[in-house]
Amino acid sequence: MEYSHDDAELVRQPIGYWSWAAHKAVVTYIRAGLAEYGISQPQWWVLSQLADAGDDGRTREQVFAVLRGYLDVGGALGPETDALVDRGLVDTGDDGRMRLTSEGRAVHRTCARRQAAMRERIHEGVTDEEYLVTLKVLQRMIHNVGGRAWHH
Repeated sequence: MEYSHDDAELVRQPIGYWSWAAHKAVVTYIRAGLAEYGISQPQWWVLSQLADAGDDGRTREQVFAVLRGYLDVGGALGPETDALVDRGLVDTGDDGRMRLTSEGRAVHRTCARRQAAMRERIHEGVTDEEYLVTLKVLQRMIHNVGGRAWHH
């Protein structure tokens, strides 16, 4: 890989730009991959929460509380969840708990395989050690400016 700057120039580059550029490139790539299966990224988050819950399911409020805890989801979760119900991927039982339907489980499995392949491509040429150092540096920078970052 050829870098756009030598090390002396790169070390003076703004973290705000590079973290934004990384976010934009990675999220665009992930969203395009999920869109191939007709799933948006917020819908993927909901499907994953329900897959983790298994047969017990989760209430809408439980799913939203977890996702709001580490994502800037705004008001998107309600309509995105409704779209999953309308599509027959999620069912809300008489107990008010949402569960994946059999089709929802199949879509989740397919998208999970796609997510794993996308993660592999995103991490290509990056060792676990490099990735760990990158995340620790970003966490430190976030902490340095009084920000909060948490992901389960």
